[in-house]
Amino acid sequence: MTRRSGKSRIVMRRRACNRRLSNAVYNWGRTAIQNDPISRTKYYALRARGHGHPRALRSVVDRLLYVACAMLKKGTLFDPSIAAKESAAM
Repeated sequence: MTRRSGKSRIVMRRRACNRRLSNAVYNWGRTAIQNDPISRTKYYALRARGHGHPRALRSVVDRLLYVACAMLKKGTLFDPSIAAKESAAM
């Protein structure tokens, strides 16, 4: 969220969210960076491009949420070998 007033411009985080859900997703992303090679690679690639830790972590979490939604739609379990093939193709 951006607030502008004359000469100043401040970018702030929105506070209108479920705090418990926000904490759960943050910890999910943090542990994914530590334990999942695909998430770790994505995180460090974003950091190398100049993104800060919060921005890179949000991108990792966005990917994890996309995967979770796809699994729910298809009714399947997570298979790391499929995820590795798809990330290698990108």
